[in-house]
Amino acid sequence: MTPDPTSTERRALVTGATAGIGAAFARRLAADGWHLVLVARDAARLDELAADLAGRHGREVETVSADLSTDDGCAAVEARLTGGSPIELLVNNAGISLNKPFLRSTAEDEARLLRLNVHAVMRLTLAALTPMTERRHGAVINVSSVAGFGAVMPGSTYSASKAWVTNFSESVGQSARPFGVRVMALCPGYTRTEFHERAGINMSKTPEWMWLRAEDVVDEALRDLRKGKLVSVPAWKYKLAVAGLRHAPKRLLHAVARDTRGRIGRDER
Repeated sequence: MTPDPTSTERRALVTGATAGIGAAFARRLAADGWHLVLVARDAARLDELAADLAGRHGREVETVSADLSTDDGCAAVEARLTGGSPIELLVNNAGISLNKPFLRSTAEDEARLLRLNVHAVMRLTLAALTPMTERRHGAVINVSSVAGFGAVMPGSTYSASKAWVTNFSESVGQSARPFGVRVMALCPGYTRTEFHERAGINMSKTPEWMWLRAEDVVDEALRDLRKGKLVSVPAWKYKLAVAGLRHAPKRLLHAVARDTRGRIGRDER
């Protein structure tokens, strides 16, 4: 049901591999003996990371420089998933958020978010599952977010995109399981990465206790994958948060939502 832990030829493909959770997956998998295919837009950072991991762990590390918000970028990664040495594990980590409310956004920016957070995840998952189900072996981890369990970012469409990723992964995971293949949504909370900085989101007021380490997120994700979970929520504090988001009255959640990156005042309309 999971990639063979005794194989010396295991190969994983990780998107958004040069920073944050993606880089933590790459480092952990290389240390565990996996060969890697790393995907990101920044070719120079990809090459630097690949050289470091190959030198440190003696594994084969391929790179694919691709913008997954474009059709050409998705096609390049799809070609690698369906051709060449088999991919036993796909980690769909690439994603973005927007530091602007929907009422002040543009169709172009919103479309780019959906193409990367939703469309690319769908395309790459489908490309990976075709050979995996034929081999009766393999796994896909789609990095989602605790934010996907509720409208906790008033005015932001990020949480809506992650709700899709979680629902999609849970649904597809059920259909892939009879073929010996696992699909799991990984739903972390706030994690120390470059994600917020790149989006221009000021997180200075977020309490220290709410932050997770990317390495801890990856450790728990891989444990939950081995257990056959369809949805992984790392850390007890975020498991409690998800329970609240699922069961608390909507009016209460809307009243206490603290993430205001997508809000605008009435005088700004």
